[in-house]
Amino acid sequence: MQQQKRQPELVEGNLPVFVFPTELIFYADDQSTHKQVLTLYNPYEFALKFKVLCTTPNKYAVVDATGAVKPQCCVDIVIRHRDVRAAYYGVIDKFRLQVSEQSQRKALGKKEIIATLLPSAKEQQQQKEEEEKRIKEHLAESVFFEQTLCQPENRTASSGPSLLTVFLGVVCVAALMLPTSGEMESLVPLYLHLSVNQKLVAAYVLGLITMVILRT
Repeated sequence: MQQQKRQPELVEGNLPVFVFPTELIFYADDQSTHKQVLTLYNPYEFALKFKVLCTTPNKYAVVDATGAVKPQCCVDIVIRHRDVRAAYYGVIDKFRLQVSEQSQRKALGKKEIIATLLPSAKEQQQQKEEEEKRIKEHLAESVFFEQTLCQPENRTASSGPSLLTVFLGVVCVAALMLPTSGEMESLVPLYLHLSVNQKLVAAYVLGLITMVILRT
C-alpha cells in the first residue's frame, strides 16, 4: 500500500534533492578550506542511491562519489580541491548530485552545486566589509538628502498669496468703490459707473479671493 501511495512521486527528474551547502568556496591561502563537505538529506520513506558528477573532475577528489542514504537519514560527501593555482582563481565549476531509488536506474532528481576558488579569505572579507560600509554610507546620504529636499517644499507651501491674486483683489475693491449707474452727483466719468450686477460679480470674486488668501 505504501509503495502505491508514493509511486506517483517517483517521476524521473522531478524528485526534490536536499543538499547543503549549495555553493562551495575554496581559498588558496587557507588550507582548511581545501576540504569541503556536502550533506545529502533523505527525508523520504525509501532509500536513495546517489552519484556525484563534476564538470572538471581532474581538479577535485570526491570521497565516496557514489553511495546510498537510508530513509530519513543523511550522509556526508567529502570534496577536496587538489589543484590550487592562480590560473583557476574565479573560475566557476559545477557539481551535479543525482539520486535514484535503489531498485531503479533512472535518475529521480538532481541538484547542482557551484564551486569557486578564490585567492584569499582575508581579501574577500575585506572586500565584503568595504562593500557593506559603502552601502551604509550611501543609505545614510540618501536619507539625508531626502530630508533636506522636504524643507523648501514646506516653505513654498506656507508662502503668501501670489501677486495675481492680490492684483485681482485690488481690482475688485476698486470696482466696488466706483459709483453705481444712475448716480448723477459724482466726479467720476460716466463710463466708469458700474451697474449693480457688475458690482455683485466683483463682490463675489472678492469673496473667493479672500477665501484663497485665508487658506494660504
